[in-house]
Amino acid sequence: MKMLMKGTEAIAEAAIRAGCRLYFGYPITPQSELTEYMAKRMPEVNGVFLQSESEVATVNMLYGAACTGKRVMTSTSSPGFSLMQEGISYMAGAELPAVFINVMRGGPGLGDIQPSQSDYFQATKGGGHGDYRMIVLAPHTLQEAANIMGEAFDLAFKYRMLVTILVDGMIGQMMEPVELPEWKNIEEFKEPGWALTGAKDRKPRKVTSFDLDPYELEKMNLRYQATYKKVAENEVRYEEFKIADADIIVVAYGTMARIVKTVVDSARKEGIKVGLFRPITLWPFPYERLSEIVGNVKHILTVEMSYGQMLEDVKLGVNGKTDVEFYGRSAGVVPTPMEVLEAIKKIAR
Repeated sequence: MKMLMKGTEAIAEAAIRAGCRLYFGYPITPQSELTEYMAKRMPEVNGVFLQSESEVATVNMLYGAACTGKRVMTSTSSPGFSLMQEGISYMAGAELPAVFINVMRGGPGLGDIQPSQSDYFQATKGGGHGDYRMIVLAPHTLQEAANIMGEAFDLAFKYRMLVTILVDGMIGQMMEPVELPEWKNIEEFKEPGWALTGAKDRKPRKVTSFDLDPYELEKMNLRYQATYKKVAENEVRYEEFKIADADIIVVAYGTMARIVKTVVDSARKEGIKVGLFRPITLWPFPYERLSEIVGNVKHILTVEMSYGQMLEDVKLGVNGKTDVEFYGRSAGVVPTPMEVLEAIKKIAR
């Protein structure tokens, strides 16, 4: 059964159904409704909701809760995500699974509450210090956002990694029909062998990102890198839309990919053979598949609600095989279908 839901609420309910019972957060637009929804729903499912005094406090609460091996989550928007970066680095170093929702807004600085995609660098390249990675997922509809929540927690625990769901203010605030995922039975979740749950009748466990011996610390880093390599080999996700005969391929993610699908249909009605390549995992980025498909196309157009952050990864994937053009708007301005269509026509001419 489908329900008409706001994006933030669909994400929150899907997280609960995926087994999240510990949520810590601080209100910030355009995702405050997610925090409000969790405040109402968590007590109803015997979960814990706690509003912290700041995003810095939030991420450190998340750190402590994640050590217990439970499914934990927070949500925020761009300036709040920036404040969490130190704690994110600590959590990554401690190999703790957790899910972050970043509903991006215009920036830099305080910016505005309109939709943007300008946190791509921060999420995919590591906004905090040290050699770490986060799995970054970018749904383009509310249905996909709801579906992806269970996968986000599963990936976090499979690899003992942090996972970020990167959406923008439009996905967070829009409403559309959503079929919510089935409930997962949290009684079936096994306690991880590293979880800190008390040491009665067993040896104590330790969760840390710290070692004063540089060689031992390097061993920890090498272990992380081996995990990231496995993720890059096994967890790349993307969608291809009408690319089989395309002369021009548009690369876009999230809300922009949603808009581009409409543009592709419009362009084809005018005789322009266009397709869409949509990365679903922004990290690991689908470099290999993008490299495979560009050999037969004349142009690549990257479209973003930023000034070319994903563009760098697109160029790495294309690796000079064909021209890469760019069109983008920023600060909360969303490119219209007509703008994107005109950019395509310019290339076609």
